[in-house]
Amino acid sequence: MSEKDLSYKEAYSRLEQIQRLIEDNQLDVDDLNERLKEVSVLLKICKDKLFLADGETQKILEEIK
Repeated sequence: MSEKDLSYKEAYSRLEQIQRLIEDNQLDVDDLNERLKEVSVLLKICKDKLFLADGETQKILEEIK
């Protein structure tokens, strides 16, 4: 599964995993750099999905008015 195919829940869960690794100092500098790149992609996935859900919600609310 590519990162683009992740659900919001999967992307958020991976972000939490990376956060724990960072907080527990389990990453060396090279690994930290790679994880930060991954975080950037995951944050974009989550943001895009939230904006899409917000737009759909607004559309539904407008239709019921």
